Amino acid sequence: MECSGGDLPPGRPSSPWAEKATPGASLNEIARRAGVGPGTLYRHFPDRSALLSAVLTDRIETLGRQAERLLSEDADDALEQWLQAFLVHARVNQGMGSALLAESAGESGRDCHRRILDMATGLLARAQQHGTARADVTADDLLHLVIGIALSTAQDEQTGRPEFLLDLALDAVHGTPRRKA
Repeated sequence: MECSGGDLPPGRPSSPWAEKATPGASLNEIARRAGVGPGTLYRHFPDRSALLSAVLTDRIETLGRQAERLLSEDADDALEQWLQAFLVHARVNQGMGSALLAESAGESGRDCHRRILDMATGLLARAQQHGTARADVTADDLLHLVIGIALSTAQDEQTGRPEFLLDLALDAVHGTPRRKA
């Protein structure tokens, strides 16, 4: 399953406008920041929502490729590395998903969430099968924790705080449950 929402032009990871796309910026502003003419963007994207959707989809597909590569790694290391990458993704793209849901029907947002949930589910299941991750933890739990860390540290100037909080969450994932279900 892929996120829907358009494609970036060839060479998309290095497209200058992909780096400059932010939820509140107009296409003209994104073009100005990227040093390209507005016509260049309008040829590829009819509106800001189409550009943001394509950028977000590309970034999520990058997370997907990383998850696939990590399947050959140690299960715990793979889960930790992917959650670290997802934390960076959640912090960098904060607001982009919300902006898309507000501007469009929201179907691509649900597709993207499903894709991310599937990635986390696969990596967590491997750690659980190896007996190193708690059986009562779900991928949805992990995503909520990481998104919570991203949101709560958005304005935090303390270096390393998001990573420290993720380490705490991972300790809980690998720890013994304190309460009985």
